[in-house]
Amino acid sequence: MSTLALLGGSPAVSKHDDGIFRWPIITPAIEEAVLSCLRAGNMSGIDITRRFEAAYAAWNGRQYALANSSGTAALHCAMYGLGLGPGDEMICPSITYWASAVQALSLGARVIFADVDPDTLCLDPESFAARITPRTKVVMVVHYLSHPADMDAIMSIARKHGIKVIEDVSHAQGGLYRDRMLGTFGDVAAFSLMTGKSFAIGEGGMLLCDDEEIFKRAVRFAHYERQQAVLGKDLDPAIGPIPWGGYKYRIHQLSSAVGVEQLKKYPGEIAEIDRAMRYFTDAIGKLPGIRAHYPRDPGSSKAGWYASVVFYDRDKLGGLSLPRFIEALQAEGVRNVHAGCNRPLHQSKLFYDVDIYGHGQPTARVNWPPASDPLALTGDLPVSAGVNARVITVPWFKHFQPAIIDQYIDAFRKVTAQHQELLAADAQSEVSGIWFKPVKD
Repeated sequence: MSTLALLGGSPAVSKHDDGIFRWPIITPAIEEAVLSCLRAGNMSGIDITRRFEAAYAAWNGRQYALANSSGTAALHCAMYGLGLGPGDEMICPSITYWASAVQALSLGARVIFADVDPDTLCLDPESFAARITPRTKVVMVVHYLSHPADMDAIMSIARKHGIKVIEDVSHAQGGLYRDRMLGTFGDVAAFSLMTGKSFAIGEGGMLLCDDEEIFKRAVRFAHYERQQAVLGKDLDPAIGPIPWGGYKYRIHQLSSAVGVEQLKKYPGEIAEIDRAMRYFTDAIGKLPGIRAHYPRDPGSSKAGWYASVVFYDRDKLGGLSLPRFIEALQAEGVRNVHAGCNRPLHQSKLFYDVDIYGHGQPTARVNWPPASDPLALTGDLPVSAGVNARVITVPWFKHFQPAIIDQYIDAFRKVTAQHQELLAADAQSEVSGIWFKPVKD
């Protein structure tokens, strides 16, 4: 095998095709839909949005859909829709994007973080159960990095304790858990549809549920233009169609126009992504020190494979640090590869010490007795604390092109096979006082 590129050899990846990573795939139908909306001056209407909502709800098999300006907004509406408010607690996995949690603080609630399962990287049911208190009202379940959470166990715990369930499907649109669509288990689901996601429409979010009251509360909270049609006689004339939250979360119709067309082609696109990513991860998952991150349950899937990772075990590669391993891969020409995933949210003082709204005390303590400490209730989360030292975010192939993907597989194979050369080079550099690059993990 040739010398590692980091040590003077030729890179394993010599043939590039930017199209294999380009996303979303824009078609003439999408372009025409957007131009038609622009030409009609209909960017802030809701007619196209309502068609998109109906199609999205039908695709997921849910009764009500409410399009929002972002996934963050959809999650906010979901929290309000469930009645999350002052004195309530919401349990959330520590490893997720901040939008799964921060909005709870604006509603007067606080967040208690739970650990993630070491194999799925989704909410650990046992950790969830251990953090339930009489104040727990909602649990946020994130299908993280496209991997389905353990919905059987989580729903059983939630129903036993009367806890409402939000599914954050922002990473897993169209994914399955035991042959059932993600987003159809909880009381309400929210989806991010921004450009970087696997279901990409530009910017936007979607709320789905089967409960009319949740839907109405979400509309009342942040959708003034929908109140007359949705609330009807429940609209208080003394208040009028003023959003109770003071938010305007209407989606831009250019995004809705893209969404209508994306739904027509998305199943075919994620099928090709699945073929490409399985081919890639199946191959590198057989290498020493690498393990795939994929659901083991029959009938479960990763759909669009958003932000996918594999696990890294340095002990099987002589203790080679993860940053050093990544550096070697990048030298081989591997694009879009880096160490880690999201930082643990439970380590941010925002959820414990920051006075966001000028109450004169930390926001997370405003509605509770002084002895009620959210940091103590969260406690130690060892898996979340250590996850970034043991995962690699891998390239996200949008097309099945073996000639390209095989080079990336060869790069992983080359670095793992020659890890001893890296260790020897690092040892020599320490002796001579020269260090290639500071590395820590």
